Amino acid sequence: MTRTIHLRHPQGLSLTLSTFGASWLSCRVPLADGSQRSVILERPALPDAAARSAYIGATIGRYANRIGSARIALGERSWALQPNAGSRHQLHGGPQGFDAREWTLVGADDMSARLALVSPDGDQGYPGELHAEVSYRLLDAMTIEMEAVARVSAASPVCLTNHAYFNLDGAPGDVRGHRLRIAADRFLPVDRELIPLGPLADVEGTGFDFRSGKPIAADWLRDEQQRQAGGYDHAWLLAGTQPAAELSSTDGALRMSLSTSLPAIQFYAGQYLATPSGAAYPACAAVALEPQFLPDSPNHPEWPQPSCWLKPGEVYRHWIRYAFK
Repeated sequence: MTRTIHLRHPQGLSLTLSTFGASWLSCRVPLADGSQRSVILERPALPDAAARSAYIGATIGRYANRIGSARIALGERSWALQPNAGSRHQLHGGPQGFDAREWTLVGADDMSARLALVSPDGDQGYPGELHAEVSYRLLDAMTIEMEAVARVSAASPVCLTNHAYFNLDGAPGDVRGHRLRIAADRFLPVDRELIPLGPLADVEGTGFDFRSGKPIAADWLRDEQQRQAGGYDHAWLLAGTQPAAELSSTDGALRMSLSTSLPAIQFYAGQYLATPSGAAYPACAAVALEPQFLPDSPNHPEWPQPSCWLKPGEVYRHWIRYAFK
């Protein structure tokens, strides 16, 4: 049975979670004037197909983002995964990824919740049984931490993240007035199906340069890479400094700093969003900032990041922190 969990700091923010998809349902942050602002696209407490189709607020796994041709290989072995999203590729772990599962609530109090999931051998095509736990904690009045831990019985790629959509203005209007900074020198070019082309590219001299921070609209559709994707829906390899990204509201009243132990971040500007009710949000009503391994990493061991393959006896442990001020 799907359960709802309410986390609240007595002097700060509140976060409402669901055991279905280990999802964020709502997040409200206090402002300096004493008011509260809703900072994410909210979703209904019960499972909803339209919310699922956009992965609104969900915990993503077994592997976040796209895997080309829905196939992975390690050494001389290869595995066919379950394709989804109307393509021959796999997106966010497959048609029955972790966003579509009922997680077990292990424990919760006013400031934290821990949820668990077992993914059997062969689930969506992946090898090995996987045991995952995700914890959401309010570290202080204005900071949320997600920590993901996983173990496997056989070597498998693992990448867990959260797919909240942020609009710090407090209403689902055009988010492109927000200012974004990403601490990254390189991004990953993709083809028209958003599958990586291969090598990373420098952000210098392109619309993908967010190192100094700029409005999202500043270089909108400037590059062919953006035009074929309808906007930004790309991964950046992080430089390793924290915070990894900073997002500021259009009115300047609220800022979110995102820090993470993961090596990359996917920035999706929400140009193809749909609401939980099934009606279309305006284009770019909110943005997703998803820390992760680079997409299609299981097939690219040459990329300059730690291996995404988890082996028996190893522990996957990564964190994401969202700090508001």
